[in-house]
Amino acid sequence: MLPSPLPCPTLGRAISFALLLSGLLFAAPALCDEPAFQSELIFPLHPQHNHAPGIAELPNGDLFCSWYRGSGERSADDVAIFGARLKRGATQWSEAEVLHDTPGFPDCNTCLMVDEGRLFLFWPVIIANSWESCLTHYKVASQLDGDGAPKWDRQETIYLKPADFREKAEAELQKLAAAIPESLMTDRMKQEIAEAREKLGQKLYQRLGWQPRCKPTRLKSGRILLPLYTDTFSISLMAISDDGGQTWRASEPLIGFGAIQPSVLERKDGVLVAYMRENGFTGKIRTSQSRDGGETWGPVETIPLDNPGSGLDAVKLQSGNWLLIYNDTRRGRHQLTVSLSDDEGATWKWTRYLEKEPEGGGSFHYPCIIQGQDGAIHAVYSYFVKEGKSMKHARFNEAWVKAGDK
Repeated sequence: MLPSPLPCPTLGRAISFALLLSGLLFAAPALCDEPAFQSELIFPLHPQHNHAPGIAELPNGDLFCSWYRGSGERSADDVAIFGARLKRGATQWSEAEVLHDTPGFPDCNTCLMVDEGRLFLFWPVIIANSWESCLTHYKVASQLDGDGAPKWDRQETIYLKPADFREKAEAELQKLAAAIPESLMTDRMKQEIAEAREKLGQKLYQRLGWQPRCKPTRLKSGRILLPLYTDTFSISLMAISDDGGQTWRASEPLIGFGAIQPSVLERKDGVLVAYMRENGFTGKIRTSQSRDGGETWGPVETIPLDNPGSGLDAVKLQSGNWLLIYNDTRRGRHQLTVSLSDDEGATWKWTRYLEKEPEGGGSFHYPCIIQGQDGAIHAVYSYFVKEGKSMKHARFNEAWVKAGDK
């Protein structure tokens, strides 16, 4: 089980006692230069499908985790949103409990954000058992103390009306089709390209189907970006809020077919960098940049880090370093990796495994990563093994990553 705070081998009893007296023991991990790591399952292995977690640290230091659970995914109408809490100083997560259940419809991918003392929970409701038919909803809670789930103040639906992106998307789709070697162009791919062209001009498909995966980013300006993606076209966009999450509008899409589920970091110069799951044929993490606060985005490119078509996440640490969590394979999700950059993503100098099994030995994926007030890094991810499924929580520091596997 997870003790708190994260133990630091270099802190002697005198220092620990002094910190305890001063009320700063919770900050001890930030003072630790020795590698430190702990992990545990959030709930015992479960027979149903448990997937797509989010994590947030509440203002009182508690951790809160969300995910969805049911007999399947978009095709299973019993899927609901669950959550659990790890109270500050506790060693065991609370029992899983329902956070939301839309009767008769699947509730899927979750993500969390704490902003100005409020907890936001985002998820899509699947209207017609297809990803393309979803609408993203969110709940907000301001009373966050206590046990288990918070009491929600309000619930809203995010309706988006992107500016018509047909012309730009068709041009990118044409370039993509031309870049695929004929030997790799299957009949299914040809059919998908034809269907995408047909749907691009229809308002219904431009406005419906946007769903979350990675946590929102609050910019230095105060703007909030909620990354969204659609499986209709396998592209992404940002839901933008300039009023603290009261209202939302759409950015221009990040049009790189097969680039989905963005995680956004802000450079010191204000440029935004989105890292995206590879959902095409490159086998590499996708990326794009914005120089106007997320309103518009440049070309979607790749970086030299492998991705087999699985979710990733990123966080800017208190040190200024960037941390990326992802599956570093070309096939399979049996390895889950963190990579650390001290030059805002230009290079990734340190890499370490959270999970590493032979292919077929398990699936460890769809991670979410944050840094706590005390400097500890928290990752949660879907943990699938033959005995069942759970969410796993790992707590570690930068020194542990820098100790490195490769």
